[in-house]
Amino acid sequence: MKSIGNPFTGTQLKQLQDFLHRMGLQYDEGIEYTVCLLDEQGNIQATGSLDHNVLKCIAVAPEAQGEGLTATVLSDLIQYAFDQGQTRLFLYTKPRNREYFGALGFYEILCTDRVLFMENRQHGFASWLALLKEETIRQAPAALEPRKKIGAAVMTCNPFTNGHRYLIEQSLGLCDFLHVFLLSDSRFEFSPEERMDMLETGIQDLPGRERIILHTTQDYLISAATFPTYFFKDREEGQHADCELDLQIFWEKVAPLLHITLRTAGSEPFSELTADYNRQMQAILPQHGIAVRIIPRAACHDRAISATDVRKAFAAGNLEGLQDLVPAAVCQKLEQLLKKKTD
Repeated sequence: MKSIGNPFTGTQLKQLQDFLHRMGLQYDEGIEYTVCLLDEQGNIQATGSLDHNVLKCIAVAPEAQGEGLTATVLSDLIQYAFDQGQTRLFLYTKPRNREYFGALGFYEILCTDRVLFMENRQHGFASWLALLKEETIRQAPAALEPRKKIGAAVMTCNPFTNGHRYLIEQSLGLCDFLHVFLLSDSRFEFSPEERMDMLETGIQDLPGRERIILHTTQDYLISAATFPTYFFKDREEGQHADCELDLQIFWEKVAPLLHITLRTAGSEPFSELTADYNRQMQAILPQHGIAVRIIPRAACHDRAISATDVRKAFAAGNLEGLQDLVPAAVCQKLEQLLKKKTD
């Protein structure tokens, strides 16, 4: 028998949580869709779930292993993901499962002591790394010359604010070139394309603009794949940020490629989860030769500038309330977007 949920609730959810606990896994609150295969008594024999484009919580009862149940669960999840328009998929599993999931069409991105991170595109991660190099050569080839101090910042820009501009400006003062990575996830209020447009607009007149190199993360940095709790932090403010995988991808794969020796971030007075991420970044990255600088947030009217405040003003149609929080050119972009939404 098969049971599906979008997601499960009540006794079905409790049964799933208990089963995962027995399998050494924890139910993830970000789950959107779950498949369970049941025996004749209604007991779970195998399960798997989907969070956006990430396959996770995949487990098979010991007594049912070797019966091909994982492949059945995976096939159902992949079909559901494709039906939702998600063709690029990531997978969390345990390192011992490398060969098994490799045979099912998944390829390793990174393996830590605790987790194996895979995707369904054979050269997806390598292609992204190559693109980072190409974008650097196109935008600022001198950034690849020896003895340059190279910095990096990862941003959501949902939307771009004077706070983001200040962080970039201050970061530029600490290095010769700055890589700015824009999160590619599509589940924010503003699309990746809208956010990149506002980012480019917001820094176009910034002194030193020629030393800024823009990239998209393509789900390889701070995404539902590498840092899933980020996307429900408003509901889980006290939750510890499990960001080791995200930071390892950065220090092991991205930083050496681009010669990055500095990571900057804004201070976080509102979200404990993001503040926790900053603390872990400060603890982990210096061990791998990457300095971390947390830059105090820019303030307006004695309050730290927050994209949350901008979104609230935008949702209320309060364009006048945006003028002190975002660059003038970005405010015009937001006015255009608001007009499209109300037409």
